[in-house]
Amino acid sequence: MHKDDFHLADGCYLLSHSVGRALKSSQQHFTEHYFAPWQSSNKEPWQHWLAALEQFTNALSVLFNAPSEQFCPQVNLSSGLTKLLMAHPKLQQKNCKVLMAQSDFPSMGFAMQKALPSCAEIIFIPEHETLTDINVWQRYLTHDIDLVFISHVYSNTGVQAPVHDIVALSKVTNSLSIIDVAQSAGVIPLDITALNADFMIGSSVKWLCGGPGAAYLWVNPQQISNCEPKDVGWFSHQTPFEFDINHFAYNSSALKFWGGTPSVAPYIIAAHSIGYFAQLGVEKVREHNLAMLAVIHQQLAEFVVSPSASEQCSGTVILDFKQQQAQVLTALSDANISVDARALGIRVSPHIYNSEADIHEFISVVKQALKGAE
Repeated sequence: MHKDDFHLADGCYLLSHSVGRALKSSQQHFTEHYFAPWQSSNKEPWQHWLAALEQFTNALSVLFNAPSEQFCPQVNLSSGLTKLLMAHPKLQQKNCKVLMAQSDFPSMGFAMQKALPSCAEIIFIPEHETLTDINVWQRYLTHDIDLVFISHVYSNTGVQAPVHDIVALSKVTNSLSIIDVAQSAGVIPLDITALNADFMIGSSVKWLCGGPGAAYLWVNPQQISNCEPKDVGWFSHQTPFEFDINHFAYNSSALKFWGGTPSVAPYIIAAHSIGYFAQLGVEKVREHNLAMLAVIHQQLAEFVVSPSASEQCSGTVILDFKQQQAQVLTALSDANISVDARALGIRVSPHIYNSEADIHEFISVVKQALKGAE
C-alpha cells in the first residue's frame, strides 16, 4: 500500500489539489543532496547541487516523455508564463490576440495582462461555456488568435479540457499553444511529445507532492530558437562560466529561460518526489483516483456538480450541498477530514495515499451531517 510511503497525520487528507503530502523519504534525500555536500566537505557544493538540479529535469523527462533539455526549472507558473510571453516575437507584436478561459487560475490572467503589449487583446471563454466540449473551443479559437492558453484541468470546477483536440485545432489556426498542468501533473497522464503543444508550464506542489518553489517550463524544440527571453542571467548563457560581461549567448536549450543563480533546495525535494511518481506511473495513480471518485459519485450522486466521465473529470470531485454546505464543512473539520470549498462547492481529491476506507469515512461523515441538518 503506497499510503505507507507518505507522511500522513491523523485523520483523512483529501486536499491533494492544493498541497500533496510529503514522501517519508524526502527528508533523508534532501539531507544527502543539499546539506551533506554543504556541511561535510570544505569544497564548494555547487558541483553536487547542479547535478541534483539535473535530477529534476531528468525526472520531468520520464514523467512527461520528453528530453530533459526541453525543460527549464522555474520559480512558479506566473514567472514562467511571463518569461514566455515576453520572449516570443509573435506575442509582442501589435494587435496580438490571446484566448484563455474565464475559469483559468487568476494568476495566469494577471501575468497575461502585464506581460503582453498594452495593445494586446485577451479574449476569455465565458464561465457558462462547457470547456470539455471541443465545439466550444472551435467557436473561439479562430485564425486571428495568436496564442491559446489551455488549463489541462480547471481547479475550481473539476473539469478537464480536451487538450489533444485543442492543440490539433491550434495547428490549423496557426496559433501558439501553452498547456498549464499545475492541477493535472501526477494524476492525469500526459505525453507532451505526442501532444506536440508549443509550451507547457507546471508545478510540483500538488499531486506530485514536491512542495512549492519547483515549477517548470517545457519548450517544444521547434520553438526554442524563436524565443529570446528578457529575464536572463548567467544560467541562461550557453557558456555560463565564460565570465565575459560584454558577451551573452542564449543557451541553445530550454535553459535559456533559467536566469540567474538558481534556488536549489525546492528542486532537490521535488526531483525525488517526481522521480517516485515517474517510476510508479501516473496511469496507476489515475486508476486509483478514478476508483475512489467512482465511490463518491455512487454514494453522493445528487450533490456532484463536476463531470463523471474519465476523459472530462479532473482528479477532484466538486460537491454542492447548498444550504447544508456550512454544516458539512464543520462536520468534516470536526472529524479531521481535510477538504476545501470554492464557489461551486466542496473540493475532494483522493490520491494514491487515500484508501477506500478513507473515502467511506468521508461519505459517512457527510451523510451524518446532512441527516443532522434536516
